[in-house]
Amino acid sequence: MTLHLVGETIDKTRSHYLAETGKLVQLMRGIYVDAGDDIDQTVLAHAVRIARYLYPRAYLSGASAVLLGPTADGRLYITGQRIQRTRLRALEIIQNKAPARPSVAAAVVADSLGEFPVTVSALRQRFLEAFRLRSEHAAAIDAAMRNAIAARLSEEYGNPKAASDAAWALARENSWYREGEGAEKFLLRRSAGAPARNAAAFDLAVAWHGLPIGTLAHDGFEWRWTQTRDGPVLPPVVRQTLPGKLPPFIVSLLPEGWLESVLKDQRGERALLRSGKRYMSNITVAENRAELATLAADVLGTKLADHAKAGLFTGQYAGPGRGDIERDFEHKLAALYASADTPRLSGVQIKAPMHLATDGTLLPSVGLPFTHILKPAGTGGFEALPLVEWVGLALARAAGLPVPETALVAMPDGLPPALLIERFDIRDDTGDERLLAMEDLCSVLDLSPHEKYTGTIERVARALRALSSEPEEDLSILLRRVLFAWLIADGDMHLKNMALLKTARQGELVFRTVRLAPVYDTLTTRVFPGLEHDRMALKLGGKDERLRRADFVAVAALAGLRAADANAAVDDLLKRLSAALDTTKVPAAVAQDEATAALVAKTLDLCRNRVAAFE
Repeated sequence: MTLHLVGETIDKTRSHYLAETGKLVQLMRGIYVDAGDDIDQTVLAHAVRIARYLYPRAYLSGASAVLLGPTADGRLYITGQRIQRTRLRALEIIQNKAPARPSVAAAVVADSLGEFPVTVSALRQRFLEAFRLRSEHAAAIDAAMRNAIAARLSEEYGNPKAASDAAWALARENSWYREGEGAEKFLLRRSAGAPARNAAAFDLAVAWHGLPIGTLAHDGFEWRWTQTRDGPVLPPVVRQTLPGKLPPFIVSLLPEGWLESVLKDQRGERALLRSGKRYMSNITVAENRAELATLAADVLGTKLADHAKAGLFTGQYAGPGRGDIERDFEHKLAALYASADTPRLSGVQIKAPMHLATDGTLLPSVGLPFTHILKPAGTGGFEALPLVEWVGLALARAAGLPVPETALVAMPDGLPPALLIERFDIRDDTGDERLLAMEDLCSVLDLSPHEKYTGTIERVARALRALSSEPEEDLSILLRRVLFAWLIADGDMHLKNMALLKTARQGELVFRTVRLAPVYDTLTTRVFPGLEHDRMALKLGGKDERLRRADFVAVAALAGLRAADANAAVDDLLKRLSAALDTTKVPAAVAQDEATAALVAKTLDLCRNRVAAFE
């Protein structure tokens, strides 16, 4: 496991040459690893050296000052000139701002490149760091570490009172008064009975593929995520990046939009999490571990391709319909969510979790594996949305982008056709040993769902370069994905409509593969009412309109792709998409009224015009 740092172990020219010839893999500017190595293990084994290279003025702090390395979940805590975080494959470097008068000490760390000196928080400062409010550094210092530091300070200064006075002296120098109070109380604490527990507090057990991964607790004021230590060996799926707040990965799973409005009595994070048990990415949540074992595992029992022909679902739909009573389809669909066992879905569009049985029957996935997503027609001018999205996904597939299996479903009671999508984030069968997790880019970038339109393509590319197990290939796919969205006038390719798909096997500490997920939720938005002037959801090169080839090539260059490769990818997509636009048609068996057929034709014409005008 060899790490190469430009300017330290390798020169810039040689690193560039070896990367171009495929012998090295660039993780980020100046940092390379051997192409044949286990990259995640290499990064973790050299975590401190990488942090010193990136942030030479920072020092190890919090739990990392105790461990002289990253924590078990791949986090390295440092303190420096600013607050920031850096994700590099399995490693996350979390930096907070240094106090005005820090107390530091010298330590020695060794890795495969040899020993090297590092600066760390001194014992007194390390102890004060454990009592910082709303601090990830403090949250990482567990009870055992606190007790060990307290014992070491008491030994050094003679007794707990003298240790407390020493801690207070440093606290005053840095105006860390609350930290000083916390340290004093801990050092001078007396044994007492168990504290009274707020009746509003609760703990939720969280599992991934049925395997316990942690506990999500709310004390009535804030959230705390605790990773399971006595469970199976698994890579970290959930990370609490902001102390007291719900982890971004969990937030990304919560209902929003239409479904959030349906769950009227379960609004708010506390109520939403307690109202459901099953979520995307093979996550289950319950009030005790025993209940988790009773929930259906999401595994494909049959493929949609076996029950579809020419884009049309050939099985038997057995889900909600309009019926003969005075209740509309949307109301009947919402009734499914009265059961806590109905899987919860994120996203603002109306959708339902479904189960495709081996005989081709399509059922609501209440108590059954959640294998497919049904997207029914909208209202108020959005009746053709499933058809337009089917066209968008068909064009993406023809353009060479990875796309899940889809089919149009003829609905009962005169309802417009719906779109059925096969989940790609679950196992194929019970013999499939893969463990899969899908994390959208909002979660990856530590943004809330409300900030899904605030990112940029450049920021997505930087995250992909640092986290993907095949960065060059995924960055090329990202370039094609963004260009495709521009050419079909998809104005809704925001951060929640792009994701990373991670795979591992039980017994592995890091994900075996981290790849850009297949294309989903892509359609021509400009053909719908009120969206005629829709722009790109995320800016590229500072622009969200009037994009040209040069804009895409420039961003590709910033992401580390060669101009020749970027131009070749653009040419290939243009050629494929142009051909697909002449052959893609909605299945004739799907009933279409005149207005719907006109909207589909308008979609294809709009795409043709944008492809023809692209320079």
